[in-house]
Amino acid sequence: MAAPRRKTASASGARHEDDVDRKGSTAGFPHYRLSKTSLPSPKQRPSTRAIFLKVLALLAPPVLLTTGLAIFTQSFFLSRTSFEHRSSCKLGSAGTLLQTALGLEPRHVDYLRRSGFLTDDDIHSHNGCWVPRRVDSMAILVVDALRFDFARDHLPLSIGSRLFPSQNGTANHHASDTSRLYQFVADPPTVTMQRLKGLTTGGLPTFADISGSFGGASIEEDSWVEQLKSVPWGRRHNSHGEMKILDEHPRIAFVGDDTWVDLFPTQFDDCHPFPSFNTRDLDTVDNGCLEHLPRLLGGLLGRTPTSKNQEATGGNSTSLFELIVAHFLGVDHVGHTYGPNNPHMESKLHQMDVMLSNTLDVIDAAPTDSCIVALVLGDHGMTEDGNHGGGTEEEVNAGLFVHFSPGCQDESEREDKITGEEIPGSAHTFESIHQIDLVPTISFLLGLPVPYANIGGLVPDLLPTPKKSIQHPSQATAHTATALALNSAQVWDYLDTYSKTSRDLPMDHLRELKETLDSATLLYRDAISHSEKLTNSQTGDDEEEHTFFDSMPYRQACALFKIFLAESTDLGKRVWTQFNERGMMIGIG
Repeated sequence: MAAPRRKTASASGARHEDDVDRKGSTAGFPHYRLSKTSLPSPKQRPSTRAIFLKVLALLAPPVLLTTGLAIFTQSFFLSRTSFEHRSSCKLGSAGTLLQTALGLEPRHVDYLRRSGFLTDDDIHSHNGCWVPRRVDSMAILVVDALRFDFARDHLPLSIGSRLFPSQNGTANHHASDTSRLYQFVADPPTVTMQRLKGLTTGGLPTFADISGSFGGASIEEDSWVEQLKSVPWGRRHNSHGEMKILDEHPRIAFVGDDTWVDLFPTQFDDCHPFPSFNTRDLDTVDNGCLEHLPRLLGGLLGRTPTSKNQEATGGNSTSLFELIVAHFLGVDHVGHTYGPNNPHMESKLHQMDVMLSNTLDVIDAAPTDSCIVALVLGDHGMTEDGNHGGGTEEEVNAGLFVHFSPGCQDESEREDKITGEEIPGSAHTFESIHQIDLVPTISFLLGLPVPYANIGGLVPDLLPTPKKSIQHPSQATAHTATALALNSAQVWDYLDTYSKTSRDLPMDHLRELKETLDSATLLYRDAISHSEKLTNSQTGDDEEEHTFFDSMPYRQACALFKIFLAESTDLGKRVWTQFNERGMMIGIG
């Protein structure tokens, strides 16, 4: 019998592989075998480092492009976080702000209230939200693109005759006492909608907001327009003259460039907008303003004695206006179409000159027991080819002409006028007016709280001394110091809150600002303590009773508060309006 065949290892391995193949095939998952010769040797396999470098080479260009674009965008399209906070007109709001932001003691606040410098208590609550209201009514006349040299050299009937009455044969005008012309410095972008945002909120709109210039971008931040509409009339009217017997809320009116209605769609009671987009239309907006302006001026609060006004209007007090805004557009459109050195511009400026002269004559005719102010201003300038939008000197230097009626307290002859010389090196803060500086000034003139996000500084020269609450001219200094203290407290409260939600503001700059503010507050606190001490120990000497309000600490505090406000504005400009050129170059590189 033949011996059985012995199984060899190779035969067994072959049968095992066949079994695996069959099992895999039976299970529906075919098994593929790789021969040992098909696998790359270790020397042939790419290293991990080589693979990483290849992937990096593929991903680097898009990553670098995206990063560079992000850096450039952040450096060019500057942005600012908007807040929905609103400054309050409630009783006690001003004193609370002074205590929380400046650290004043309750006794200091109580003294300011007893003396009539603050009006947020029950006794003075009818005379203004924070401080006494200064004017009965206000007319704001915007001449779009009114460059400073236009206002100075090309408006002889209106501005020239009041600034230089003897040279123009109009010595009957009291212009030198009640009129002032300023270089009104705008901030880029010098586009109408962004400038109006700054002029009403006190903030600095950025280039990231410029898309809103094409309409539909209402203002969500606090503004004096909104405050004027929402603050109860009983909290902010003067308690004398025509305003004393006026029970109903007077109206606010607008006529002109419809950009205002885009920004404030519901705030104006008497509203007449005209389309502004067609730059070749030189007259439609201006003619609309000329049609409605005489009627609106006739209803200005304080312009005529109440009895005559009510007789003329049938006793309907709703025809009275505490604010009129008229926005003329022809100068800007002539610039875009023909340029500033064209006969069309000469003709248009003459039309504006006649209109302004007639308007200021109405202000001059107001009775001496009332105070009305007219603000004639340009929102921006224009280049020699008639354009605007950037930051050149011709684009940012607009004109501001301020004219008070004869009944307003004249600040020009005050011996205690704050000049900026009280603190060495502070005089420069009084030399120019930035557009946002008009915001706290308008607020105090009308008895309103300063808008929450404002970083502008009050212009003391434009704040008449309140007639009702002053017994002696020397008290004017203390009134000015209190207004500047509230303005500074409001600005610091905003900057401090902003720094806690964003990294835009450099902390070292904030610390420097706080040191300046603390120095001003210390002087102001010492001045209040000095006044309080003399008040409690007065001997009945009338001269002694009033002169202590003009103490040097009050005047020095005013100067330091102005320095703080000017430096706060400069910080805001560096952060929100000036391009980061280094970042832009890095992004491009």
